[in-house]
Amino acid sequence: MLDRLSTISQGNNSICIAVLDGPVDRNHPCFQGADLTYLPTLVKGEAQTNGNMSIHGTHVASIIFGQPGSSVEGIAPRCKGIIVPIFADDRLKTSQLDLARGIEQAVNAGAHVINLSGGQLTDFGEADGWLKNAVRLCRENNVLLVAAAGNNSCDCLHVPAALPSVLAVGAMDAHGKPLGFSNWGEAYKDQGILAPGEDILGAKPGGGTDRLSGTSFASPIVSGVAAVLLSLQRERGETPDPHKVRQILLQSALPCDPDLPEETRRCLAGRLNIPGAITLLKGGNMAEEFTSVNASEIEAAGCGCDGSLSNTGEAIATTQGQSPQTSVATAATATAGAVPSNTPNLQDLIQSFPTATTTQPMMPNLTANSVTASQAPSEVADMGQLVYALGTLGYDFGTEARRDSFKQLMPPFNFGTTMVPANPYDARQMVDYLDANISESRSLIWTINIELTPVYAIDPSGPFAAESYRALHELLSGQIQPESDAEYVERVSIPGILTGRKVKLFSGQVIPVIEPQSTRGIYGWKVNNLVAAAMSAVQGEDGTADEDRIRKTLDGFLNRIYYDLRNLGTTSQDRALNFSVTNAFQAAQTFSEAVAVGMELDSVTVEKSPFCRMDSDCWDVKLKFFDPENSRRAKKIFRFTIDVSDLIPVTLGEVRSWSSPY
Repeated sequence: MLDRLSTISQGNNSICIAVLDGPVDRNHPCFQGADLTYLPTLVKGEAQTNGNMSIHGTHVASIIFGQPGSSVEGIAPRCKGIIVPIFADDRLKTSQLDLARGIEQAVNAGAHVINLSGGQLTDFGEADGWLKNAVRLCRENNVLLVAAAGNNSCDCLHVPAALPSVLAVGAMDAHGKPLGFSNWGEAYKDQGILAPGEDILGAKPGGGTDRLSGTSFASPIVSGVAAVLLSLQRERGETPDPHKVRQILLQSALPCDPDLPEETRRCLAGRLNIPGAITLLKGGNMAEEFTSVNASEIEAAGCGCDGSLSNTGEAIATTQGQSPQTSVATAATATAGAVPSNTPNLQDLIQSFPTATTTQPMMPNLTANSVTASQAPSEVADMGQLVYALGTLGYDFGTEARRDSFKQLMPPFNFGTTMVPANPYDARQMVDYLDANISESRSLIWTINIELTPVYAIDPSGPFAAESYRALHELLSGQIQPESDAEYVERVSIPGILTGRKVKLFSGQVIPVIEPQSTRGIYGWKVNNLVAAAMSAVQGEDGTADEDRIRKTLDGFLNRIYYDLRNLGTTSQDRALNFSVTNAFQAAQTFSEAVAVGMELDSVTVEKSPFCRMDSDCWDVKLKFFDPENSRRAKKIFRFTIDVSDLIPVTLGEVRSWSSPY
């Protein structure tokens, strides 16, 4: 059917597909004439001829974008492509955090469909908050995320394939039967389909082609078909609707043979049915389509554009009885049907989190959030991607030599009545040392972390760099104070510009670098002062104040934002959310009525504001509070309108509030 599909449409240049994978050899002849854009990520360098991830990424991309008349004819060659490298040849794995970065980059770049031929095996389909937020971002922006179901030969789940709103893809053979290595977890029964995944033709770096097997190569077939369906919507004068296309693909899927219970169990929601999907898209009845095209014809034709569309190399052909992994084979081994023993399982390429930078018992935990303004004034837009990072401050040395140089320069530390050798990981000692040697601040890699995971490196530059380093030193000093101290700093907010540069930490983790432009907007959150402000506001309301209750309410509010609603901040709405927390001192006054009666935060929503100034980017942040002791009491809603078009967001107008029974 893919042959016939190409006669109907080869895609439309207004439809954009993002491929999150290894590096892609864009010089391969099959890509000549393709509209491909490479987004800079934490993965360095170009595609390598013998690099496992380069082989995998080039295969995946060619299945979608291979040009007509070339050695690999893709499914949607006329669509626009975005290449977002997330798997490096020298690392083979990535974190859920970095995957989330890639997804958000693709959404911000205008992707309609995102293809991910990878994932992480999980017990129940659980994912870290970063990845869940990135998938939510896809749903909210009507972007279809297509992800491989995994090649573990089990009733099990991979993320992000198992997350709600994702379209999971399993693998079947040319006759429509599920391949033995393709996973069939419970969540896939409602949100997964089978597509050809055996001996799929694809390009290899440096030239030539390979045939490889796995759910990694079934996934781009579905992504390509989805893009063609979106193109048909565009050509029919309709607005492309990725979520509708997802539903059409699931609704049109064909069942497996009911006489084979085991096969039916592994069939997910059904098999890819291109004629049925086109019929539904056009508003027709699938039953009419089925009278002219039987199931075997549909599925066999779905194997390739010319009957031999390539897979993106993960699992081997199973003719030799080997365990089919999501492995990337070289041309010679793929032809022979064997997989090298050292090839990676691409379904396990995502680790939930990188390890902590080092064992630093004295270092504080850290957090972050970056951001982009979607409609910033031209002078701000020219600066680059805006970041509003919310978290806890830390530092790193990068190398053993740099760490040891600090250890040699720092004086012994007076611990009570005992002098102990200098420990550069002890934040107290580092604060004292920098107090006398502030110029040494530039020799550290300042970081923002969440739960010991570095998210950004902070690199002040320009005429106000010295003042920024002093501000970082002061914030670090506040973080080491006792929690009861008035100067204790629990979190920091740092606005800056995402530079496109990267830095490698002592642990080997690579993180992006942000540049604060000055000390303006750099805040340290002193929770005790916040509680005092809230108490003052409550006393002004009714003359009484319960400090313990106020502290509990505010702690619940801040923790909910820090942990439950944490985000990478690469969207305008996330930046507005982060600033609403940064604006907590105003919130203390605003929430005084709710705090006075013991109400707690119920939910936070961010919506595009219907009212905004010219050349601004405005969002309404709505905070809903409830009474945990009286469910019948009306909920209290507060609304901030925040403009995030500048480096420092700003609240517009008064904070509005009203009561609601819901």
